[in-house]
Amino acid sequence: MGIISWIILGLIAGALAKWLMPGNDGGGWLATMGLGIAGAFVGGFIGGLLGLGGANGFNIGSIITATLGAFLLLFVYNRFIKS
Repeated sequence: MGIISWIILGLIAGALAKWLMPGNDGGGWLATMGLGIAGAFVGGFIGGLLGLGGANGFNIGSIITATLGAFLLLFVYNRFIKS
């Protein structure tokens, strides 16, 4: 997957994770992309460990995997770091 695809996937996944997580998180487009891209790595790693597959292309499965990873990162940030 190219860098442009990772950025687009990260933007979509980060925006979905922020939309699903209640509360005021702040951050702009760059924070949302960073959250989504990091979430794609985390979701892909966890999905690979569980045998569910990772974020390996621009498709619905990758968006879901990246969004779940971004949601997990956002939860950890809000729960432990932001408090």
